[in-house]
Amino acid sequence: MAAPRLSIIIPALNEEAALPATLARLAALDPAPHEILLVDGGSTDRTTALAREAGLTVLNHAPPGRAGQMNAGAASATGDHLAFLHADTLPPIDLAATIARTLANPRTACAGFVSVMRGPRQTRWLTTTHNFIKTWYAPLLFRPISFARGARLLFGDQLIFCRAGDFRAIGGFDPNQSIMEEADFILRMVRAGRGRVRQTPRLVHSSDRRVAKWGGLRANLRYIEVGVKWGLGADSSRLAARYEDVR
Repeated sequence: MAAPRLSIIIPALNEEAALPATLARLAALDPAPHEILLVDGGSTDRTTALAREAGLTVLNHAPPGRAGQMNAGAASATGDHLAFLHADTLPPIDLAATIARTLANPRTACAGFVSVMRGPRQTRWLTTTHNFIKTWYAPLLFRPISFARGARLLFGDQLIFCRAGDFRAIGGFDPNQSIMEEADFILRMVRAGRGRVRQTPRLVHSSDRRVAKWGGLRANLRYIEVGVKWGLGADSSRLAARYEDVR
């Protein structure tokens, strides 16, 4: 039986600084993915030029917001599996094989990796540890029924992946979600009976640029604030205002 085809979708906006390292890692993937699509949100730097030079398919004029970008990428993707990769995140070399192995379990609806946050000077172990454990404690505290059915709270820097058929069956990401669109997505996946959400015990490495700008304590307090307010049902547009963009 042929291996499932993997489509990697990268939502991007002014990622000229972070993208070269990610493109180098993507070029080293073994086996190579079926396709890589970069969905641009209106960059004014060399993001799209770098992507084209690396041989990626570039999609412009996506709907506003990261959820809209990811939906646009998924609509154009032709793979059996979809992986949503942030432009500042480095995936494992055997990404396609790991995804195929994880999704071979029919009870798994979607999954993500363990994200290690690091920069040129240090690894942010406090933030990394907090991000790891909130995958479990956040749904347990705020969505206990969904947790019992297999929900785990995954974020974009964990490189979320799923079957294309399951993605389309639930309508993809909600474009009305200004933030926490991944959390909304996985909860709807579980509630629709598509299967469980898993955290694959493999590492991806993501940029610490937000923590470097905010400071470790402030960043983690901000993450907790946004998570708690989301868990209590706060409007996503108001939450997004507390989570400024950092490039």
